[in-house]
Amino acid sequence: MSNSSSISHFLLLAFADTRQLQLLHFCLLLGISLAALLGNGLIISAVACSHHLHTPMFFFLLNLALSDLGSICTTVPKAMHNSLWDISTISYSGCAAQVFFFLFFMGAELSLLTVMCYYRYRSICKPLHYGTLLGSRACAHMAEAAWASGFVLSLLHTANTFSLPLCQGNALGQFFCEIPQILKLSCSHFIFRKMWISLVAFCLSSGCFVFIVFSYVQIFRAVLRIPSEQGRHKAFSTCLPHLAVVSLFLSTGFFAYLKPPSISSPSLDLALSVLYSVVPPALNPLIYSLRNQELKAAIWRVMNGWFQKH
Repeated sequence: MSNSSSISHFLLLAFADTRQLQLLHFCLLLGISLAALLGNGLIISAVACSHHLHTPMFFFLLNLALSDLGSICTTVPKAMHNSLWDISTISYSGCAAQVFFFLFFMGAELSLLTVMCYYRYRSICKPLHYGTLLGSRACAHMAEAAWASGFVLSLLHTANTFSLPLCQGNALGQFFCEIPQILKLSCSHFIFRKMWISLVAFCLSSGCFVFIVFSYVQIFRAVLRIPSEQGRHKAFSTCLPHLAVVSLFLSTGFFAYLKPPSISSPSLDLALSVLYSVVPPALNPLIYSLRNQELKAAIWRVMNGWFQKH
């Protein structure tokens, strides 16, 4: 890396200046992370231990829970550590690792949300071809492709970002290492390489977004043609939670990475980063499990079995 010898660490943005507020933020982050760990852990355990949940929908949900766990464990522990001990530094290599793993899990999550949308489109709009197109092997290949796309995207973006010379100091206006904040520190004459990073991310995210929107237009058209009100209600109850998760994740992520510099501010950047990096991993288990009776029953069985053992 061209700038590894000149910068040994970065300064992260503190949530607050006073000690009392720092401890309050530590407690809030601890509560959110425990909720995410508990919720996603229960989903993983329930799907893995219940044979009747070994279906494509729950298989993709298990992978989504894994990506949520990975993403929140990449950013929140360091922020909690800094708030608890009143420090704000992260090493250069630690920052690079945080960027890589965060982009890996976020890229995999976006791909998984797109695959889940494709699954719903096939199951609702093409039910006669559902069994042949979404068998266990096809689902495994789609999940592998989702994780591989996250890895490739993360590797390219991390390597390109940390090969840029940094001329604007080492203070990041964020509580974790985020690419837009690192690009602000790079030398101005590398503007084309900065634009390349943003353009690639925009094209990939936009492609997934357009596919999701097109699929849901077709899904809602098919649902509205269902003659029974109960059937329409059941279809909407399975689609709307997924659409809510996708909308929150994409809208806040798009705005965080693509907003004009003129409207950027530390408080706005901080709020957006929390909305797309911290909130979804904690909310996803709640959104997906509340309307699914099978999953709720499996989670209760897992919890009852754990309590009986202890």
